[in-house]
Amino acid sequence: MFDAFTKVVAQADARGQFMNAGEIDALAAMVADGNKRLDAVNRIASNASAIVANAGRELFNQQPALISPGGNAYTNRRMAACLRDMEIILRYVTYSIFTGDASVLEDRCLNGLRETYLALGTPGTSVAASVKLMKDAAISVVNDRGGITSGECTSLISEIGTYFDRAAAAVA
Repeated sequence: MFDAFTKVVAQADARGQFMNAGEIDALAAMVADGNKRLDAVNRIASNASAIVANAGRELFNQQPALISPGGNAYTNRRMAACLRDMEIILRYVTYSIFTGDASVLEDRCLNGLRETYLALGTPGTSVAASVKLMKDAAISVVNDRGGITSGECTSLISEIGTYFDRAAAAVA
């Protein structure tokens, strides 16, 4: 796992060149938006329980067969495992937001997750739907303008969405 700075340095070193102006400008922009990034991570982390619980509740309302006898989330133990997995995915998304890099999400969370779900008989489309519900909730929390650093957040919101989209695509 590399943070954005280490990744740029490693790429320049592999080329045997100095970092170019575009790479430096991109890192400077990331530093300038650092407080917004930290605010977003803090907001999501502070509301993680509600994000997961509400997304889970909505998923089970949309797909009641999951919690019916014989469903993949039937019994408290299976439902708890489902919610736990949702929370883990959300946690790794926040790590990616914080670092500005999806490699930690890919390497430590998503790599092999689809195969695990297939082996367990867990419907990937349901997991993907839960990730999309968490995405909507997290973006709503981050977009709340109260008590956060002022400024344009469109690109950060877009970036946050891509991490959730990657997670949903990895399990579908």
